[in-house]
Amino acid sequence: MRRSEFIRLTAGMAAAAPVVAAPLLHACGPKSGGAAALVPGEIIGASAAAGHLLRDHTFNAPAEYEAKEAVIIGAGVSGLSAARYLVQHGVRDVVVLDLENQPGGNATWGGNAFSKYPWGAHYVPVPNNNLVEYLDFLQDAKVITGYDEAGLPVYDEFYLCHDPEERLYINGQWQEGLVPNLGLNTAQLAEFRQFFKLIGDFKKLKGADGLDAFSIPVDTSSRDESLRALDRVTMKEWMDSHHLTNEYIRWYVDYCTRDDFGTPFGQVSAWAGIHYFASRKGRAANAAYSDVLTWENGNGFLIEALRKHLDGKVMTGALATSVKPGPAGVEISYLDVASRQLRGFEARHCIIAAPQFVAARLLHDTERGKAVTRHFRYVPWMVANLTVGELSERAGQPGSWDNVIYGSPSLGYVDATHQQIQQRKEKRNLTYYLPLTHVAPEAARKEAYQASHEFWSEKVLSDLERVHPDIRRQTERIDIMLWGHAMVQPLPGMIHGDVRSSLAKSIGEHVHFAHTDLAGVSIFEEGFYQGLKAARKILQQT
Repeated sequence: MRRSEFIRLTAGMAAAAPVVAAPLLHACGPKSGGAAALVPGEIIGASAAAGHLLRDHTFNAPAEYEAKEAVIIGAGVSGLSAARYLVQHGVRDVVVLDLENQPGGNATWGGNAFSKYPWGAHYVPVPNNNLVEYLDFLQDAKVITGYDEAGLPVYDEFYLCHDPEERLYINGQWQEGLVPNLGLNTAQLAEFRQFFKLIGDFKKLKGADGLDAFSIPVDTSSRDESLRALDRVTMKEWMDSHHLTNEYIRWYVDYCTRDDFGTPFGQVSAWAGIHYFASRKGRAANAAYSDVLTWENGNGFLIEALRKHLDGKVMTGALATSVKPGPAGVEISYLDVASRQLRGFEARHCIIAAPQFVAARLLHDTERGKAVTRHFRYVPWMVANLTVGELSERAGQPGSWDNVIYGSPSLGYVDATHQQIQQRKEKRNLTYYLPLTHVAPEAARKEAYQASHEFWSEKVLSDLERVHPDIRRQTERIDIMLWGHAMVQPLPGMIHGDVRSSLAKSIGEHVHFAHTDLAGVSIFEEGFYQGLKAARKILQQT
């Protein structure tokens, strides 16, 4: 999300009168009814049924094992990053196992005749300039086309999000940008200025240890006690202490923490909440730190780039069932989901690039499982892709890449066709995001898996009908993706407690871990560097 826009939006702004509801830009006739049951589509979902075999079933040992140098379990960002790094550094006898039919983790994607579209993570902010390995990867992926005379990266203009980038439906009209300003009074705007002043100070702050107060990866941030204290309170409590209490600023911060962390601002650690705003410091020849890079298939583009040198090394439809460390290596068992055959690898090294609740089951580690249950909460999400015709619009800012509705439980939708060059599109794919934070994660998961396609479709359409009254008539298809354990929630104590570092320790010399839940925040850079960190442990022994 862009924060720099706020200065432009509020500079010199006097108190604004409330805005009344604006008419539609073009008439749409009588309200188009129609039950959501009439909209075709399906619930896709990550492979929960097959995955639950690991939880509910006991497997025998395979009849034989194939020798490998390294086996990586999980083909998300961390797993693919680790595999890529190992191959680049000469360890080529590598295999990556993943349950799904397509690698990518929560950066996976779909597509139809009109475009690809994301099923999860859909952008990355302009990177911080000290992330050398990450910048090298982006150059390898042709996202960075070179460097200017000052040493600043030049990003491919086709991958920088095109204008119009963001809009917010608020007080009956679309405004540019996501920071509320339309209809706010002077006092409310002043609170936003105060908030961004505090964030600006944090962005420049260094701890007593000389490290940036907020950095990426998370573990490169200062461990100054005055900053660690922020991990003991919620973002809401921190805002209350600074008298940041108007409904608009609370909505905005809550929107941001639900967007990045799947966690309401009243639950998320204040340290994590401030990190979201204060850790981005990237400089580029042709972009600002607040700009984003995006593609039709979201971060699936980057997944494809990570896979570029891994031909034949990624095995999909493979459910890892057991990891048994030994004195000289590791035995890994897995189920070929298609054939229902149990197979195995005998490897010198294994990287478990899967969430810790999965790692505990693979290792048959009861104590690890108890620690994860006590300290880690994984939030479920619902993501919908709508294939639509031309939609009626409310007044104000025109259709943008990111389209958010003030007060909605959802995060709005992104237009997957936004980066296409043609201006007029016959059909579009809209990807709608809803973190299921209305109840505790376990209850939300249960509700989500029991709900029908009709239920989810109605939820999406009734929300978007506020801004596109003809959306029922114009929607041709709705597909639903359910993420049961989309990301770990950075609750107070997660970042600066001891649990993350304890669970991240390798088991002997042969079993290593890499996943964003060990970082506490689910962003691309964390996954990327989790993979590098685990791969380097292997390289130190080869």
